[in-house]
Amino acid sequence: MNQSDIYVIIALLPLAACMLVFQVNPYHALVIRGILGAVAALVYAVLGAADVALTEALVGTMLAITLYAVAVRSSLTLRLGVLEESGDKVPTKEEVEQHFGELMNDLRRIFSKHYMRVELVPYTDQQALHRALMEKEVHATCTRSHLSELEHQDPTVPESETPSYHTATRVQRLYDIIRTELSSAATHLTYINTPDSGEKH
Repeated sequence: MNQSDIYVIIALLPLAACMLVFQVNPYHALVIRGILGAVAALVYAVLGAADVALTEALVGTMLAITLYAVAVRSSLTLRLGVLEESGDKVPTKEEVEQHFGELMNDLRRIFSKHYMRVELVPYTDQQALHRALMEKEVHATCTRSHLSELEHQDPTVPESETPSYHTATRVQRLYDIIRTELSSAATHLTYINTPDSGEKH
């Protein structure tokens, strides 16, 4: 390989690094990080540092990408605690999906734009749900309002008097996203100030 080819390959390193820094989508950033590691390994191999190239390929590329993928997957998840009254039996996620269907669709649409997924965590009583929020097991909670249950029993009750759901979150960023982007008026949103609630998730 001649010297000009080496310069071209080396020039790919700062280019890939800049693309990585300015990439908004974390999954695209993982791909670019893999390309960056592969180019670095190639440069080391061309310059005669085969041992360093092998280390970069195994640790700097394969292992790092795997760990980053796990971190991104877990950190970009909104854990939403929901209350589903079904006696002593913990409801299945399918039952919860049906119970909160329209609101869940709206939340998934909103957070998909921020590359986040919504994971439902069902609870059977209000105390367990509140404790989960305060102990940081979930990022937010969602329950049906009392009027919603009354509407279900008596169709003559007007639907527009109060929200059908009550959503509470302990993360300020999530509160801001839901408050500004949720188009439906079917939920009343509350911010819960817990110890260290301003931490990033």
